[in-house]
Order: sequence, then C-alpha cells, then structure tokens
Amino acid sequence: MKITIILGHPTNNSLNHAIAKAVHDSLLQTGHSVLFHDLYAEGFDPLLPPEEVVRNADLPLLIKQHCDEIVQVDGIVIIHPNWWGQPPAIVKGWIDRVIRPGVAYEFREGDSGEGIPCGLLKLKTALIFNTSNTPATREHEVFGDPLELIWKNCVFGLCGVTNVQRKTFSVVVTSTDSMREEWIREAQAMSVQCFGKG
Repeated sequence: MKITIILGHPTNNSLNHAIAKAVHDSLLQTGHSVLFHDLYAEGFDPLLPPEEVVRNADLPLLIKQHCDEIVQVDGIVIIHPNWWGQPPAIVKGWIDRVIRPGVAYEFREGDSGEGIPCGLLKLKTALIFNTSNTPATREHEVFGDPLELIWKNCVFGLCGVTNVQRKTFSVVVTSTDSMREEWIREAQAMSVQCFGKG
C-alpha cells in the first residue's frame, strides 16, 4: 500500500515526532511505500489565499504535490497535538488547502455548495494519533472529544473515507519515559494492524 504521513508539531524532540518516526519505520518494514510530510519542516503555509478558493485554482507547487499525493494514496496517518480541542493551525491550514473541492470532494450537479459533498478520495483508511494534556474522562465528559468529530465526521467522512481510527495519548505533561515508550510501541502496533502488510 501507498501511505502518506502528515506530522504537525513544531518541536523536533516531541512525542509527536517520535511517534511519526516509529510509525514511518514500522510501515516501511512491513512493505508499504511511505510518503512523509513534516509540515513545520516543509515551511507549509497554512493561510488559504483568495485565489485558491476557486475549484480550478492554479496551485503552488507544494500544495499541488500534497493534492496529487492524497488522491493516489491508499491510506493516511496524521499526527498532531490537541490544542484547544483542535489541530494546530498548520494542520488546519493543510486541511483548508489540500482537502479541496475537485480533489477530496465535490458537490452534485446543481448543488451550489449547500448540500452534502460526495467524497472523491480513494483511500479507505485514515489513522490519527493525537497527544494531549487533558485526561480522557475530562476530554469526553466536558468537551465531547471534538477531535473525534472533526476528523471522523467533518473531514474524512465527507471525503469518502470509510475507516477512520484515532488514538489519543495522554497526559503527556506528566508522563514518564517508560509511558512514552509504551505509547510509541502502541502507535506502531496500531499502524501495522490498521494497514496490514504492504
């Protein structure tokens, strides 16, 4: 399988980076073709300029590369921290600029954009890893786990992706080295289980 990994965390020695590297290596070892994008390292610009809003916009090279890849891959892994119940701005900007009409979804003929989009992505599996400093019970009981709704319902569900799996590792700020190592192993195992052998 061809799988792309999208990483959105500013700090190179973060748990997010460690998870991304481990998942990348595990997928390669199991025979997958893996594309890797560290959005911060790429200098990905999250701002959607006015000229890109239209469906058939002339896209900058980096954005076009991301768009071309997402229509070709069989699976995607997204790794980012939970900031205010949302992805970081750089990841949200990736959604705005790459999950675009004509690439990831379209509206039916005669629909001006008020209806429900039809998904265009051929990838059937999306795996999201989040890190958080909020305990799981508080995340669910107080906040309603907004990241689950964002990725499963608001993004991939509307793009034709039928299998969306997500795992949050918390609480990072009080975690020990052994806990982090266990989380990394868990992410590796989950990615191999999710995508199988290449």
